[in-house]
Amino acid sequence: MSQIQAFDYSVDLMQSILWQYNDAENLIELLQQKQDWYNTNQTEFWQNWYDDVFNLQTANNFGCAVWAIILDIPISYETAPPPAADFYFGFDEYNSNFDNSNFASNDPIQPILTLSQKRLVLRLRYFQLVTNGVIPDINRFMQWLFADDGNVYVVDNLDMSMTYVFEFVPSDDVLFVLSLYDILPRPAGVSVSVVIDV
Repeated sequence: MSQIQAFDYSVDLMQSILWQYNDAENLIELLQQKQDWYNTNQTEFWQNWYDDVFNLQTANNFGCAVWAIILDIPISYETAPPPAADFYFGFDEYNSNFDNSNFASNDPIQPILTLSQKRLVLRLRYFQLVTNGVIPDINRFMQWLFADDGNVYVVDNLDMSMTYVFEFVPSDDVLFVLSLYDILPRPAGVSVSVVIDV
C-alpha cells in the first residue's frame, strides 16, 4: 500500500580519498575511524528513527505520541466516573471489602491503549485524512490493514450510509478501538455501521 522511497543512510567517507593519497596510512586510518563512527551512530540512528517514529507499522510509544500530535487525535483518554449509587457490593459493616472500601470508585477511569491499538488508531486516522472516500480506495486500504486477520470490505447502501463487513471476528483490541473512536474512513455526511459476518 505504501510507496515510500527506500532511504540509504550510509555514508562512505573512504570514497573521498584521492588516488594520490592511497599510500598515506595515517590519513586512511583516521578516515576509517570516522567511517566506523558514522556506521554505528548516524546510519543506525536514522534507521532506528525510521522504525521507531516514521513508520506507523513499527512505531514505538514515542513515535505514536508524535503521530498523535501530527494527526490531531488523542491516544490517551479519560472516561467519566461511574454514576453514584445507593448501594455497592462489599463485605463487613457498611459494605466495605476487606475493611478498606467498597468495590466502586468515584475516580475517573483512564484506560490505556496498547501499542497495537495506538498503531491501528493512527493508521485509520491517517487514511481518514488523506482518502477521497470512494469505496474502491477504502476497500484497498482495509484489505491492506487487516491482511493478516481476514477479509474486510465496505458496502455502499446507496442511502447516505456505508456498512463495513468483517468476514472474521475482530480481536477485542480492534473492537474496543472501533467502539471508542469514530475512525472508520467515510465521506462527509455518511453514516457507518459495522457487520461481523463470519
